[in-house]
Amino acid sequence: MIKLEKQQGIATVTLSRADKQNALSFDMFIQLNKTIKNIKKDRAIRAVVIKGEGNHFCSGLDVAGVMASPFNIVKLLFKWLPGNQNLAQKVVLGWQSLSVPVIAQIDGNCLGGGLQIALGADYRIVNNNAKLAIMEARWGLCPDMGANAVIAGLVKRDQALWLASHANPISAQQAEQLGLVTQLTGDTQTATQSMLNTLLERSPDTLAAIKRVTQQSYKLNQRKILAKETFSQIRLLLNPNTKKAIAKAKGKTEVTYNNAKRW
Repeated sequence: MIKLEKQQGIATVTLSRADKQNALSFDMFIQLNKTIKNIKKDRAIRAVVIKGEGNHFCSGLDVAGVMASPFNIVKLLFKWLPGNQNLAQKVVLGWQSLSVPVIAQIDGNCLGGGLQIALGADYRIVNNNAKLAIMEARWGLCPDMGANAVIAGLVKRDQALWLASHANPISAQQAEQLGLVTQLTGDTQTATQSMLNTLLERSPDTLAAIKRVTQQSYKLNQRKILAKETFSQIRLLLNPNTKKAIAKAKGKTEVTYNNAKRW
């Protein structure tokens, strides 16, 4: 379900589940993590492109599939220390750990976990007709895949808060205004290739140094953010209001939420 193709120094990573708009299954998390490790070991790779098969980048987490097994949730969220990255966070922040440029080529829907993966890339080439959203709040959950560690360098605090809270798709043009888009285009393939052509003209050591220096200049306390993400998500998974939010998202019932617990 994750395809990796290496050609002329370019690693192309394809989310390959087109019949479900490339929704993320548990196995895809495992495969993405292995793919990142594979690329990291290959010194011939000069750049990475992440894209979706078919007409969409990724519609987000396959909630029904992943949550069908409670053990899968444990494996996604488990970490030895609070500030470490769990599996869900590794498939986002893993792209930041690579010393080469990473481009997310976004067509169609880029929602929920799909957008978080794209935020882990260094650049986002977005089709004019694309839709983007952070959708976890619809399910009574909070974004917990590590994107909070990078979004502060892209979006103002109030806009990041509103984007995660309203949980509705926004247009590519709105996303560009927020700062989520590197380049807006009618042809993502051509635009991605053009960016690759420019990057490949530069020394790979120069690009690696620029990436690390830029990361450091925007760096927050990542370990505290990752710990807070995971703690908050576990607490929400055990919260009665989350079950009500899931039922509401499935359109099964009107709900009345309990009073909020103190956070």
